[in-house]
Amino acid sequence: MKEKNVKKNYIYNVAYQLLVIITPLLTAPYISRVLGVDGIGVFSYVTAIAAFFIIFATLGTSTYGQREISYVQADAHRRSVVFWNTVIFRCTSTAIFLLIYGIFVFAIRPEWMIIYIIQFIEIINVACDTSWFFQGLEEFGKIVGRNAIFRLINLAMVFTLIKDENDLALYTAATAIITMAGHVSLWAYLPKYLTKISKSELTPFADTHVILGLFLPTIAVQIYQYLDKIMIRLINGGSTENGYYEQAMRITKMVLVLVTSMSTVMVPRIGRYFEENNKEAIRNAMYKAYRFAWFLGLPLMFGLFGIADNFIPWFYGPGYEKVIVLLKIVSAITVAISINNVTGIQYLVPTKRENLYTKTVLYGAVINFCFNLMLIPKLSSYGAAIASVIAEASIAIIQLFVIRKELEIKRIIAPIPKYLFSAAMMLLLLIIESRLLPNTIIATFIMIVSGAAVYFILLLILADSFFIENAKSVINKISSKLSGVKK
Repeated sequence: MKEKNVKKNYIYNVAYQLLVIITPLLTAPYISRVLGVDGIGVFSYVTAIAAFFIIFATLGTSTYGQREISYVQADAHRRSVVFWNTVIFRCTSTAIFLLIYGIFVFAIRPEWMIIYIIQFIEIINVACDTSWFFQGLEEFGKIVGRNAIFRLINLAMVFTLIKDENDLALYTAATAIITMAGHVSLWAYLPKYLTKISKSELTPFADTHVILGLFLPTIAVQIYQYLDKIMIRLINGGSTENGYYEQAMRITKMVLVLVTSMSTVMVPRIGRYFEENNKEAIRNAMYKAYRFAWFLGLPLMFGLFGIADNFIPWFYGPGYEKVIVLLKIVSAITVAISINNVTGIQYLVPTKRENLYTKTVLYGAVINFCFNLMLIPKLSSYGAAIASVIAEASIAIIQLFVIRKELEIKRIIAPIPKYLFSAAMMLLLLIIESRLLPNTIIATFIMIVSGAAVYFILLLILADSFFIENAKSVINKISSKLSGVKK
């Protein structure tokens, strides 16, 4: 099979992940005003509850499917067997937890019952989703192109159909249905990659122990991501604090896509190197991945902190002032998640040491839970934000300690000074601009552009080889394409 281009796949995957997140983000200024902070809080809380059932329906099949497909990329027959085994397993687990969710909902008969019922669609989406297959094949272009259409439809739907706080159910349903349409549309590509296999070759439950092993870190990660929202509601009551927290985390997740999308691209590549027993290639790839994480993670953290005062007031509107401080707090998780994503997802999982990954994430989940208990009663959503930062930082440190004998820690942290200095100078500029400029979209745009310019210029002055090499590569490709167009 033809060697895939990592940089191109990274761009594709960033585009895909941004499509998943950017649609609700683009509509956030409108939705925040139309549905109100309480409506956003209800949506956040109910989807957090449903997310646990979605997680259990998925189990570890996304990671398992992507990894196993990456091992057999060049063999059409073997990848067909892996595909159908994974699909059958996913459909079975989806049916089981769909039933359990139904029993749960109709037993407790909660407030906002219709929102809970709509979440049935989101659980069914687990069985429909085959993006893991194309990720394993490193065919990210397929995912991006197909889903772009449905994200645009979602964008149009919000502005044409959602008019006031009574449209929360319509907003929830339309989002779930459009997501399903995007998943189903990918099935049209499958015949090109699959061959006919016999029923006797199917053993969908043979690797159940492996899938469950991959599921443990997933559930640990998701628990403390959604547990924050549930604990905020249970401890404080009401939906307002959840609404604030949701909006801050949504922005952070969007910018994190720029860094974490590399993991989806690198997992199948590292998996293939592992199968080939090419340890040197794995090490070289990992050092580059860590450098990339520092290169983007640090300026994203300082950037979010610097623009918060200017950005939040015009973006979300009146009543969301608390999100400013929340965004400043949770901006710190960009660096922590960037690093533990490289260590855990890009290194430990594809090299079949998910047990180690699971342990480190479970430590983080326990830390998060304990700090939530201590901080949420006193600080509400601020406490949840601080707990998340501490948990993510703890995971990053623990994971680096775990792999210290396999990868040189000094080499991993060596690039930090240049990126930290450049990002700090960028933050200084943003703070000054924030005090001088009005809270408008144009001002925020000026801040982002000027901040990025300062960061990159300083890296150029400091002669950062990673930035210079990649900048040259991008310029050469653009020049080449422009030359081709002129001809």
